[in-house]
Amino acid sequence: MTAELVRGQNHPLSEVRLTIRISAGAPVLAGATLGDENGTVHGPPWVAHPGTPVLPGVEVPRQAAAEHRLTVDLGTLPETVHRVAVFLALPTGSAGPLRFGAVAAPHTAVDGPDGSELVSYTLTGLDTETAVIALELYRRQGAWKVRAMGQGYAAGLPALLADQGLPAAADLAAAVQHSAALAPAPTAAHGTAAPARPHTPAPAPSYDAQNPYDTQAPDAAPRAPGTPVDYTHPRRPHGTEPTPSPATEEQPAQPVAGDAVGWSMEERLYNQVWGMFEDLARTTAAYRSAVEFADSRLEKELDQALADPRGRLGTAGDTAREAAHARRTQLVDQARAALDRDLAQLAAESDVVEPALPPAYARWDNPVWHAYRVPAEPPMALRLGDLHLPESVPLRVPLLVRLPLERGLWLDSGPVAADGLPDAAELRQLAMEAAVALAARLLAVHPPGDFAVQAIDPAGAGAAALGVLTRTGALTTPPAAGAAGVAEVLERLTRRVDLVQMALRGGTPESLPADVDTARQLLIVNDFPHGFDDRAVTRLRYLADEGPAVGVHLLLVADREDAAAYGPLLDPLWRSLMRLTPVPDDHLADPWVGHAWTYEPALVPTGSQIVQQVLTEVTRARAKHR
Repeated sequence: MTAELVRGQNHPLSEVRLTIRISAGAPVLAGATLGDENGTVHGPPWVAHPGTPVLPGVEVPRQAAAEHRLTVDLGTLPETVHRVAVFLALPTGSAGPLRFGAVAAPHTAVDGPDGSELVSYTLTGLDTETAVIALELYRRQGAWKVRAMGQGYAAGLPALLADQGLPAAADLAAAVQHSAALAPAPTAAHGTAAPARPHTPAPAPSYDAQNPYDTQAPDAAPRAPGTPVDYTHPRRPHGTEPTPSPATEEQPAQPVAGDAVGWSMEERLYNQVWGMFEDLARTTAAYRSAVEFADSRLEKELDQALADPRGRLGTAGDTAREAAHARRTQLVDQARAALDRDLAQLAAESDVVEPALPPAYARWDNPVWHAYRVPAEPPMALRLGDLHLPESVPLRVPLLVRLPLERGLWLDSGPVAADGLPDAAELRQLAMEAAVALAARLLAVHPPGDFAVQAIDPAGAGAAALGVLTRTGALTTPPAAGAAGVAEVLERLTRRVDLVQMALRGGTPESLPADVDTARQLLIVNDFPHGFDDRAVTRLRYLADEGPAVGVHLLLVADREDAAAYGPLLDPLWRSLMRLTPVPDDHLADPWVGHAWTYEPALVPTGSQIVQQVLTEVTRARAKHR
């Protein structure tokens, strides 16, 4: 049974030998890009197009046509390839249409080796775009899936290729268009392209990380139309069939913690979490798109029923309206079933991933903290909290950011206009507790002496929350108070940034004065901008801009409305920081679809002493290190 996909929806592939059929309302170019685990395409040798139609595992047509057939053998793709993106582009310099919105919606279908249709997708909703990624085949937990993309680019093929990380994308796009223009005209009837000549796979080239396709397959003798494509792997004995993908719709792959690419378990878990994040974003987009389509179809059918005067009254009109609502319900139920299937798989994966996370990625209630030991190496990322969507409330995805922090953090302590939420005083207290929990996590995941925390608390309002840092000795100096204390801390850190910058630029990092602490610094500022004059604000902005590159990071606890008196002076500072909240809030967007995600802070469970235990261990290890 064919799966009809909507934009963003994915579907498991039970076959590895595939034919992708494309039907458009006008001649288009068809090609494919090969990406690594992050989706990055490292150069022209990773792109199959009319000028280079054959790569290991992929063959695309040589000219523009209204109908195309691409062949893909997932079993013969190099191990470095994790994504295959099929793209379409309108030819330039021709009398054809100037945008996809002027032609019929392109239709794509994925067929198995026996010709049976596995998946289909119609690219609706295109307008000014002149290039579009139609489908993406991607590897997930050792199995392959196909995703309906429909991601268009009004700026054309150069923008599409640049978005995939290709250097000199404009030059490659021009070469693709030029190759298609030089290709022989289509000879098949009805304006369709003649079947492309397959190539015998070349001997296995020597792949490297940057340029895995440094050789090109030589031409072989043309085959007669209808002859099956030879998918034989050049390194596999003839007659041996590739192993089918283990995941099918009926039997999904069993999730395994760390089942992603990476040099270490930590990196594999990081990549796996981001894969879950992307899958949840896209499957939810597919569901929302399907519901939107069902609603628009219902509205159209109801309008048609009302347009006929005979159908406005009586049983005929009621029957038509009931049928329209029933079709809408059926479409939504089908979409929800697909979403529930994907959510169940992601929930099962989360159940095995969460217990396996290292301290830097784990929640505070994870048992890994009870066996905590100060690490010998800093982590590659840090958990800032959790994310979820309305359609998947029980399922939380960790929000991981790479270390060292490239941006400062701002914990918003402003008022929340909603019933049942904390008042202003409670919100400020929660914001400080969240800030302290983040500071404790940063201290805990770095080696002894590699990270230090300082605090500015002008009026002493955060003393209760900062107490765990002072009691355990994690704060080596008391929180700075008053205007004089604020000025002293900012002056010391500004001097540190200046001296480290000069030493690095001069190539003499060992020449730093003895009183300069080379450990990375986190400065917690409570109740900003209280206690800050114009000079202090200027220094803080300087630290926000220049500090991260030399190991000075900011964590502001502030209500932006309190800073309104400074006018636009602080706007650049706010824009440079990543906003977090002490209570759930839907202000973060993902980089794939742009959903508004609900962020929940990584707070310590009520009554838990785990932070004090961890910080005590950190202080003990730091004393031994000295």
